[in-house]
Amino acid sequence: MGARRRSNGKRKNGRRRGEPAWVDLPDDELLDVRFCDLGLKIEDTWLAAMVTRLYEELARKGLRFKPHVWLSNEWFSPDDVPGIAIPFYLAHPRLMRLERNQVLEVEGGTKSWCMKILRHEAGHAIDTAYRLRFKHSYRKHFGKPSQPYPDTYRPKPGSRKHVLHLEWWYAQSHPLEDFAETFAVWLRPGSRWRSEYGGWPVMKKLDYVSEVMRSIADKPAVVRSRAHVDSLPKTKRTLREHYATKRGRYGVSLPDYYDLHLRRLFVDATQRNGKEKAATFLRRHARELRNTVSQWTGHHPYTIDQFLKEMRLRSRLMDLRVEGSVRQAKMDTAVLLTVQVMRYLHGGGYHISL
Repeated sequence: MGARRRSNGKRKNGRRRGEPAWVDLPDDELLDVRFCDLGLKIEDTWLAAMVTRLYEELARKGLRFKPHVWLSNEWFSPDDVPGIAIPFYLAHPRLMRLERNQVLEVEGGTKSWCMKILRHEAGHAIDTAYRLRFKHSYRKHFGKPSQPYPDTYRPKPGSRKHVLHLEWWYAQSHPLEDFAETFAVWLRPGSRWRSEYGGWPVMKKLDYVSEVMRSIADKPAVVRSRAHVDSLPKTKRTLREHYATKRGRYGVSLPDYYDLHLRRLFVDATQRNGKEKAATFLRRHARELRNTVSQWTGHHPYTIDQFLKEMRLRSRLMDLRVEGSVRQAKMDTAVLLTVQVMRYLHGGGYHISL
């Protein structure tokens, strides 16, 4: 009798047992699936380990507070609920691919990026849980939390009054974001914020966060709601409706000349099908380009990285390819990057949408 053949856990159509039927759908059909029909749970995904890691980081700082989490349509922490909503697409590789196809990137799609956002949202959650924003000292350091959120904001990259954590100087967008970003920098394991921000005015904010966290470390939360705002099971909208709204709301509105310069630097895929993708090239040489332009301009590498990211996104969208030698492409890219950074910083820049 022959040896019994081991099953690889897959069905004939390639889908693993237990996987939802929508896994095999092409994008156009998947977009018509409703959120409530996705059937996703954090416990079944890599996100569970990320949440556990967040709880461990909070505990190491002596905090007993643990924000509850749930899946929703995007990252957020409600004003009156001390918890964190995690976007649905992170719960399955198929949905991450759809997210990239629809909006060009997967926000929080790597472990390090996911943790950065979780720390930020934990800052919002702990702010809500202990009603910190109502303290006079909070308003003194971060401003009035009641001020309206702007539709756009024009950051000051050279400012030393804010920490550098999430992209596009997000701490400058609103007092509540300023607190959450400062908390995230304070929370991150191995963070050398005392030396990194030594001499910066933002040190007063970091010291304040450290002091406040010590004062509430062993105290129970004041706001204890466990509500799941806009949770997937309660959302009847389709993914198509969601992405139509998202594409119109998020992202940076880059001027036309930005794309024109990219087209001069790289070539269309139909002209050079055998060449490396420009987006891949920019990612592969990101560190070298960032360091070179930072030395040329004297600006913080964080600033340079924001423009590199936009170049990658636009290059991927236009499906551009590298032409000529890698050495020449790196030099031309560094020059273009320098021009864009200096144009932004000294020529008025452009607004960044929230």
